[in-house]
Amino acid sequence: MKFVKLSTVTLLALLVTACDNGQIPSERGTLVSIAAEGEARQTPDVANLSVGVVTEAEDSKKAMRNNAAQMESLLKAIKKAGIAKKDIQTSGVSLSPRYHYQKNQKPQIVGYTARNTVSIKVRKLDELGGVLDDLTTAGANQINGPSFEIGEPGPVKAEAREKALLDAQERATIYAKALGMKVRRIVSISEQGSGGIPRPMMLRGQMESMKESASTPIAPGETTLSVNLDLVFELEK
Repeated sequence: MKFVKLSTVTLLALLVTACDNGQIPSERGTLVSIAAEGEARQTPDVANLSVGVVTEAEDSKKAMRNNAAQMESLLKAIKKAGIAKKDIQTSGVSLSPRYHYQKNQKPQIVGYTARNTVSIKVRKLDELGGVLDDLTTAGANQINGPSFEIGEPGPVKAEAREKALLDAQERATIYAKALGMKVRRIVSISEQGSGGIPRPMMLRGQMESMKESASTPIAPGETTLSVNLDLVFELEK
């Protein structure tokens, strides 16, 4: 649903002192300021995942060594799945102690937990379910996502801008007509931040059942991009 808002609609009778090629016109006008939002939707074509390996051992070096070996197998599986090098990025490596707590005693270190996580982009969504299954088989025991995005958002944002602009123009015309005036020109346009609406797609229970499933089901849905415009119109008699 398209949503248009007027955050500050102000009708001001004033002397317009806009410069045009260094000349200051001696015209009087009425300004109306309108804030409008336009939205456009498209099925996403890129999925972002965080995939990693968590290992535990009594010795810190062994925990890291086991993690490295398991991570090596995972990276091979990621490359085998057709993920390009530019779409694979290490996002975190950590080693932390595990403690045993007893009443009235100092906590004792009983082992270590090693983690290594990579962020990947899957650009063939019809293969995403199979990729998830393959990565789990290869040793991934920590998966977050997916989050979806539009690979080329330019055309979608252009559509959203056009909708916002048309809505603002329609509203300016309504105000002008109510005042017995007409829209002369747009004095200024500014664009606020815009982005996509995230849509979580997978539950933890689905991740746990990957190995038993023929292929993990994925529903990308639609991604909505919005653009916010602030426009100032000049009205005249």
